[in-house]
Amino acid sequence: MQTDLRGRHMITTQEWTKDEIETILDVAFELKREQATGQPHPLLRDKVLAMLFFFSSTRTRASFEAGMAQLGGHAAFIESETTQIAHGDTPKEIGEILGRYFHGIAIRHCDWKVGNRYIRDVARASRSPVLNMQCEVYHPFQALADLVTIREKKGDPRGKTIAVSWACAASYQKPLSVPQSLILLLTRFGMKVRLVHPPEYRLMPEIVQQAQENARIHGGTLEIVHDMDAGFEDADVVYPKSWGSWLTIESVEESAAIGRKY
Repeated sequence: MQTDLRGRHMITTQEWTKDEIETILDVAFELKREQATGQPHPLLRDKVLAMLFFFSSTRTRASFEAGMAQLGGHAAFIESETTQIAHGDTPKEIGEILGRYFHGIAIRHCDWKVGNRYIRDVARASRSPVLNMQCEVYHPFQALADLVTIREKKGDPRGKTIAVSWACAASYQKPLSVPQSLILLLTRFGMKVRLVHPPEYRLMPEIVQQAQENARIHGGTLEIVHDMDAGFEDADVVYPKSWGSWLTIESVEESAAIGRKY
């Protein structure tokens, strides 16, 4: 396959062809083998990644920082409140400034109806590639890492059933981005995707429609199930994940009350 990935933004896997995603997975498996066997692979020597966080992170921050170090580069951790963003720096200015200083810009911004638009505005202004470390709509790197794990543990994902299930978490109303990115990506790899959730926790209809079209083209399926017991029957993979009832009610308190019913 022929792919040209240099300088590309990664905001959602939907904007990458399946061949391009296969290339990403091939490189990921090779780098993982090299890391496991102690082979140096400083492919990003002297490269610096800006990591701009508007939202807390444990796994994503740790994995991006570790990955940059293992590849010979450096990740600069930037919390939004420590910048001039609160005093007027616009997404366009952030894209222009960080795009000059850094070889890439990674952003996590999960505010509802804000984060994805912010990341895209930065990308339009940046001369460096912009990476989505999670917004309210997509979490592409999480989904890609999950697909790597499925291939490692289950082999070819085609024809296998995954139950992507809502799970209760009282901490806060979490974004829709993880289940949405999963159903978009895994349907492109021929999986039988079963989306299991109470009726109040539906995903964005345009995302569901795209996933259904992906399934039609690539030989997968997408089934939505509200029976939380039946949803796990005969599943090869079970993926529990909390997300908020954003399309039912945006109030954190009322969403928590809905969650307590289940």
